[in-house]
Amino acid sequence: MTVDRLGSLRALERRVRRRIDARAAVRRVWESLPAILQILAGIAASYSIAHWGLGHQLPVLAVTVVVTSLGFSRDARPRRVAASVLAILLGIALANAFMVLLGAGLWQLLVAMLVTFVVARAVSPNPAFALATAIPAALVVLLPQIDGSPFGRTLDGLVGGVVALLVTALIPRDPRRQAARDGRRVFSVFDEALGSVRDALADADPAAAELALARLRRTQPLLDEWAASADTAVSVTRLSPFLRRHLVMVRRQQRLQATADLASRHLRLVARRIEFLVRDGVPRPALAGLVADLSGAMRLLATALDARTVVELEIAESARGVLSSLAARLDPAVSLPGALVVTDATVLLLLRPLVVDLLVGAGMPIDEARKLLPPVS
Repeated sequence: MTVDRLGSLRALERRVRRRIDARAAVRRVWESLPAILQILAGIAASYSIAHWGLGHQLPVLAVTVVVTSLGFSRDARPRRVAASVLAILLGIALANAFMVLLGAGLWQLLVAMLVTFVVARAVSPNPAFALATAIPAALVVLLPQIDGSPFGRTLDGLVGGVVALLVTALIPRDPRRQAARDGRRVFSVFDEALGSVRDALADADPAAAELALARLRRTQPLLDEWAASADTAVSVTRLSPFLRRHLVMVRRQQRLQATADLASRHLRLVARRIEFLVRDGVPRPALAGLVADLSGAMRLLATALDARTVVELEIAESARGVLSSLAARLDPAVSLPGALVVTDATVLLLLRPLVVDLLVGAGMPIDEARKLLPPVS
C-alpha cells in the first residue's frame, strides 16, 4: 500500500470518527433534554421560594441542592434523589451549626470539614455520600451568613431538597423511553449475534461463531444499564400520579430485562459450544433453522418494550406462539434424527432452558413453559 493511499485511508477514518462523534453528541444532548428541563423547573421553583418567599438575596444553596440532587444520572429513582438530598442537607446543617458556634475562618473550615467527613462516613458506606455532604458544607462556611438568619443557609438547603423531591414526583423525566432505548440496544446485539450463530451453523464458519461470542460479551454493560433504567422507571412510575397508568408497561420492561440477562448467559454458552462444533467443516442446516426461529421470536419480544397499542402488544405476545412451537421441536430425536455427533444434540439441549426463560419473559408461567418441552428420547 502506497504512502498516499495509507494517508487517504487515515484521513477518511478521521472524518468518519468526527462524524460519529458529532452524531453521538447531538443524540446525547437530545436524550438529556428532559433532565435539563426538569432541573430548570427545580431551579426556578427553589430560587423563587428562597428569594421572594424567604427574602434571601442569594439563595445559592437552594439552587445547588436542586442541581446536585437531580443531576444527569441514569439512576433517577426517588430513593437515590432522597439519598442525595439527605447527604447535602446533613453537610449544610453541620457546617451551619459550626459557623454559629465558632464563626468563620480557616481553622473553623477545617474543623467543620473534619466532622462532616467523619459523620458522613459513619452514616453511609458510599464514598459519594461523603463527597455530597462535604461540598455544600464548605460552601456554607465560605459564603457570608444571611443577615438576621443564622440558620438561613440550612433553610435554603431544605427548600432545595423539598423542591427536588417534589419535582421528581410531579415533573418526572419519562423513564419509559430510556428503559426502552436500553432494551432495544440489548435486543439489537442479540439479533446480530444470533445472525452470526445461524451463519456459523449453516456454513460451518468458525469465524462467524467467534464474532457472535464477541458480540454477546458486549451485552453485560448494556444489560447493567438497562437494569438501572428499568428500576428507575418502576420507582418513578409508581410514585408519580401522572405516570402511574404506565406501571404495567414498565413492569413488563423490567421482566424482559431479567429475561434478557438470563438469555445472554445461555447464548454465550451456546455460542462457545458452536464455535468448537463447526471446526469440523460440516454445515448443520437443522440447527441453523432452530436458531433462525429463535431469532425471530426474540425480535417479536423486543416489540413489547414500548408497545402502546393493542395491536403492538398482540404482536409482542405472538412471540409466545413462536417459542411454544420451537419448544416442541427441542428433542434431538425429532429435530436431529440420525445425528451421529453427540455435540449436535448438546447444542439443541442447551436451547431448552433458553426457550423456557424467553417464554417466561413473554408472560407465560414457568411451570407451563416447562411442560411445553418434550421429553428427551
